[in-house]
Amino acid sequence: MKTFTLKSKDIKRDWYVIDAAGKPLGRVAAKVASVLMGKNKATWTRHIDDGDFVVVINADKAILTGRKAAVKNFFHYSGYQGGLRVTTYKQMMDTKPTFPLYQAVKGMLPKNNMSRRVIRKMTLVEGAEHNVKNVTLKPLEI
Repeated sequence: MKTFTLKSKDIKRDWYVIDAAGKPLGRVAAKVASVLMGKNKATWTRHIDDGDFVVVINADKAILTGRKAAVKNFFHYSGYQGGLRVTTYKQMMDTKPTFPLYQAVKGMLPKNNMSRRVIRKMTLVEGAEHNVKNVTLKPLEI
């Protein structure tokens, strides 16, 4: 029996929409990362990007459980001495409300060149209205 290998010409991409309002941030991120990589398909191949497009609406309304909202910090280091910048979750939600979800999905993807290509297939929207036109969006439950 031969091993099935997906060819790039056989890739079929779908568009999914996920509503993140009131859902835990990590669960939403895990589902989005799985769909972006194509792990929800039977034809998943490790070295080929066969994942689907994902639009996440209400990305700013995803919740953190427990004390994480008070304790979670985001770090950015410039590379210079004393260049560590620490931003709390509350400050980040005030300035860039979709960044925590983006960072969570990015952290769940493999660290290689393909993940940089895969993350571009994700669209995060703050409200309930998105601007994706001319495609059929399939709802995806978490």
